[in-house]
Amino acid sequence: MINYLGMLGISISEKILLKENLFLIGLAVIWIIVAIIQDFRKREVENWWSFSLIAFVLAYRAFLSIENWNYLYFVWGLIGLAIGFILMNLFYYARIFAGGDAKLLMALSTILPFGMHWQTNLIILVLFLFLFILSGAVYGFIYSLFLIFLRFTEFRVEFSKQFEKNKRLIYLVCSFGMLLLIITLILDFYLVTSLVLILLLFPFLLIYSLAIEEVNMKKLVSVKELTVGDWIVNPIKAKNKIIKPYWEGLSEEELKFIQKHYKKKVLVRYGIPFTPSFLIAFVLLVLYFDFFPYLF
Repeated sequence: MINYLGMLGISISEKILLKENLFLIGLAVIWIIVAIIQDFRKREVENWWSFSLIAFVLAYRAFLSIENWNYLYFVWGLIGLAIGFILMNLFYYARIFAGGDAKLLMALSTILPFGMHWQTNLIILVLFLFLFILSGAVYGFIYSLFLIFLRFTEFRVEFSKQFEKNKRLIYLVCSFGMLLLIITLILDFYLVTSLVLILLLFPFLLIYSLAIEEVNMKKLVSVKELTVGDWIVNPIKAKNKIIKPYWEGLSEEELKFIQKHYKKKVLVRYGIPFTPSFLIAFVLLVLYFDFFPYLF
């Protein structure tokens, strides 16, 4: 199989299952597993958990750097933290991640620079992000099928409702997509053809996700069950104050106000817990670099 990294002049000269890194790998696995438990139990990864991982990792890197008289091991931890901070904000403000997931990514970024050379660390970071996106897509699809299985009849009714509601958009996109598909096939633009096929699937994927959200992702909860970061569906009015839905979720101040002055149940929008994707991607990354480097 072709080694594309070799064609680019990039050589994987370092393995990451070295004794210096084994502690970091074990630490990452433990932290991710606990984060998964928090995510499924509380629908959030607590900030102190991610920040404590950063503290442990940087302290360990500093200790090894002093012991071996080699400052690079600690410096790479700081570089990873800086890159993680940038990625955290990009994913968060692009509304791809919730706050807890974004901070967990930042914490893991202090671990990911396993090597001493920038080429190796760049490959590790890019490959981890690729594996994370891929595993997240597969995991999210499987999880959504599980949700559909739990409430199939309701999902089928909601899917039909969303189809009727958005049928003009579907017909428009499909008509435009079919026209583009014919043009690309005539002109032999096969790479563009694959993109057109994705365009044709987009309306159906949109309806699929909207139906799942309506049936499985919204839940009525008591005000006592609300937590910071919960995304309410409808505005809440109490004591001449209106708290509007916002993608960043409830602030601590808003949560205290609602719990004090609002007595009815609140409709909250929940997302799929994506922390298992971190574990899948991290394990695949370690396995890849030490056992299957010829596959890429």
